[in-house]
Amino acid sequence: MEQKTNPEFRQSGILVHPTSFPGPYGIGDLGKGAYDFIDFLQAGGQTLWQCLPLGPTGFGDSPYQSFSAFAGQPLIISPEKLMDLELLTEEDVACHPEWNDEAVDYGPLIQYKTALFKKAYENFRHTPIILLLDEFRTFCEKNSGWLMDYALFMALKDANEGRAWTEWDDAWKFPTPAIKAAAHKELKDSVDYYCFLQYIFFKQWDELKNYAHKKGVRIIGDIPIFVSPDSADVWAHKELFYLDKDGFPTVVAGVPPDYFSATGQLWGNPLYDWSAHKKEEYRWWIHRIRHQLQLTDMLRIDHFRGFEAFWTIPYGEETAVGGQWKKGPGNDFFDHIIKALGPSLPIIAEDLGVITPAVEKLRDAYEFPGMRILQFAFEDIRDNNYLPYHYIENCVCYTGTHDNDTTRGWYLQASPESQDKVRRFMSCDGSNVHWDFIRLAMSSVARYVLFPIQDIFGLDSSGRMNTPGTDTDNWTWRYEKERLNPGTAAYLKELSELFGRNQYAAEASAAQTKEDFHL
Repeated sequence: MEQKTNPEFRQSGILVHPTSFPGPYGIGDLGKGAYDFIDFLQAGGQTLWQCLPLGPTGFGDSPYQSFSAFAGQPLIISPEKLMDLELLTEEDVACHPEWNDEAVDYGPLIQYKTALFKKAYENFRHTPIILLLDEFRTFCEKNSGWLMDYALFMALKDANEGRAWTEWDDAWKFPTPAIKAAAHKELKDSVDYYCFLQYIFFKQWDELKNYAHKKGVRIIGDIPIFVSPDSADVWAHKELFYLDKDGFPTVVAGVPPDYFSATGQLWGNPLYDWSAHKKEEYRWWIHRIRHQLQLTDMLRIDHFRGFEAFWTIPYGEETAVGGQWKKGPGNDFFDHIIKALGPSLPIIAEDLGVITPAVEKLRDAYEFPGMRILQFAFEDIRDNNYLPYHYIENCVCYTGTHDNDTTRGWYLQASPESQDKVRRFMSCDGSNVHWDFIRLAMSSVARYVLFPIQDIFGLDSSGRMNTPGTDTDNWTWRYEKERLNPGTAAYLKELSELFGRNQYAAEASAAQTKEDFHL
């Protein structure tokens, strides 16, 4: 696989999930708000957009708990672009609840968008535009390896009032090929509807990605190492997970107690049977990574350390304390991935938390850049390698992540000792600590620098996207379009030029000029 970015370029960019984009339909989507964001990146001299996972979500609305490791999130399909395809009218989209422009309300949103999508699907079934129908058939054929299982899984969920697949009748929980074929036939309209939504999602995403590339922006995707227990992946590939005879996990994922949590973190995801994956030469994972790299230019793998060793917790435990470490597939896994996809895998290793020399050795064997979080640099952490003078070039520096407080929110709640350390380290008074952090990150030796868009806006804790270990008020934050102003873009561009992070943007701009003028 060809490396998508030149490692000689120092680059910077913004971290934001598409659900946070502004727009009139209750949630950020792949319409005008997304394109305005790409324009802002270009104007600000930024060449990277980290988008976080893009899969369809269930309870909790977290993109890290998805119904599929392959499918796209229908909720971010743009109604405006459906109107462009003549699948919806202005009258169809006009009647909607009063939305909060600063937060997603998923309950009424799902009802509203589902009604829109059903109308769009009915119009699609009778469309005179032959090109759309041909595109749809081609898409279904090309993606049949995951699409048919996913669409049937979602159709069966609807037939079972949304219940988890472990609560279905045994015939559908553990279907034979004949039963699957019969279910496809019985639920054909519902299956086709879910295939249609995926076709539209990927069509809109490809259009946005192509636009980003023309603007000199490359996209960093994100995949969780584990998948949701209630997912098409577990339902269709039970042999690849540790499950009991009823389909429930026997062991689940998490992390042990550490500096941040006395009881660890209990995630609840089913664990992979790595011996089963090895027997099929990691085919499912090869398909997963190849599929993701068709969507994005680079890929952050969440919880990278789980490939070296993973914390296994007996199913039913209330905390992660009673778990134990088990060896992961290690080099054998990545050797198979590289054999299938090529040597230059554009992967970022999420290596936060308690990282052992063995994890570092695995990461470095393939030259995957790790992560450095500036907020952690000023916490009282022993052997603090998050201070910039410890960085190496092959890393990604973040001011914070989607799981952290905003930089301003963190500073306001930090200990007096940490605040004092920030002020002395950067010779600042703390009044614009978000910009001080961005400048420090930009000036570092790190090849890549990323900052959550909340830090660009200087938001306090009210702008936080996610608080791990909690199940309310997460993944809802949105910004208003007025925040993407020319003054902020100009300052970002100035910082990029000052700290040598505009090379890629300049080359992309020159290439686009040649294309525009046919030089």
